[in-house]
Amino acid sequence: QVHLVESGGGSVQAGGSLRLSCAASTSTYNYNCIGWFRQAPGKEREGVAACYTGGGTTYYADSVKGRFTISRDNAKKTVYLDMNSLKPEDTAMYYCAALSGYSACGGTWSLGVRYSYWGQGTQVTVSS
Repeated sequence: QVHLVESGGGSVQAGGSLRLSCAASTSTYNYNCIGWFRQAPGKEREGVAACYTGGGTTYYADSVKGRFTISRDNAKKTVYLDMNSLKPEDTAMYYCAALSGYSACGGTWSLGVRYSYWGQGTQVTVSS
């Protein structure tokens, strides 16, 4: 079982920055791909970014490319989402999630149904 805990959300003005963190409870990674998702009220869940715990390819939604960066610190079992140039439309609850086993993120990385483990979420609010 994998327990994920997000932190770092908050309220910022448009153009500001936030860093979200996702800490895993396991002593070793027993999953390969971890992603960030978000869901705004009345909207569908959206894949934001994903990466491999071992490094390599990263994935981003078009809406955040060039503004958000996903990274990881394996020693801390933590994945980060650095969000810059925030816009009001980035306002949402942000979740991290991990694929079970050693599945690749792949071209369907943004499909939330593929992910078995989810954190409780952290709220990001961007005001204009």
